[in-house]
Amino acid sequence: MPSLTHRQLYLQRLGYDSPPAPTLQTLQELQLRHVCTFAFESLSTLLHQPVPVDLPSIEQKVLLDGRGGYCFELNHLFLTLLQELGFDARGLTGWVVMGGPPDVRTGRTHRLSLVTLDGVRYITDVGFGGMVPSSPLQLDTDATQPTAHEPYRLTFNEGTYTLWAQVGEEWRGLYVFDLQPQADIDYEIGNWYVSTHPASPFVGQLKAALLAPGKRHTLNGAHYAMHCLDRPSEKRAIESADELATLLQATFGIRLPTHPTLRDALEQLVRA
Repeated sequence: MPSLTHRQLYLQRLGYDSPPAPTLQTLQELQLRHVCTFAFESLSTLLHQPVPVDLPSIEQKVLLDGRGGYCFELNHLFLTLLQELGFDARGLTGWVVMGGPPDVRTGRTHRLSLVTLDGVRYITDVGFGGMVPSSPLQLDTDATQPTAHEPYRLTFNEGTYTLWAQVGEEWRGLYVFDLQPQADIDYEIGNWYVSTHPASPFVGQLKAALLAPGKRHTLNGAHYAMHCLDRPSEKRAIESADELATLLQATFGIRLPTHPTLRDALEQLVRA
């Protein structure tokens, strides 16, 4: 075990020598630093491995093993940190609608968090892959909200909120959520579906994302893209398992797991 506690190690990775005060500025800084430090990645589901979402397992994977994770891991870790720092925060779940009609109800397969500061409610999310918002968003307004990357907005209809991102001139619906309190079993059920169900877009698939100032790095299978705010996106197909492994390590900052079928899985992605 390291001499630092997990919270100290987590804060250190985010650039803090001591716990910051629970303010809006801190929340903004924490969210941006998190999405630029810890990769969204699905190596576990690519390899058909279990994805435990209890806190000790997530801390081991992300803080000690050099991995990233997806929403049920990253947003659990982040929410716990916020609560330990004194934020009034709790978890939520939502329905992903990205790529489809915003009024379709899928399963509750996304986890995010609600934070209340001085009576104002915000959502914070560090686990939505390539379109993760890089700043917290005020809940009770439909105004366009700037972030450290693209503009976002929230709309409200019959008890549910829809998160939209502006990509170029187009507004894209990302996910729908409500404020219903969630228990641990709710996250377990959503995570079980995402990590094991044959219809899940994660099972046997590789997805990764990491932000940088003014940029978004994304990987879908063997297709890599770097999206920039000030110039056209750069896209390319990865041509070998070695190149894919190097990209995951050098660009996304992921320490690859030792697994007997990892290379075969990467080769299959490249050949697909």
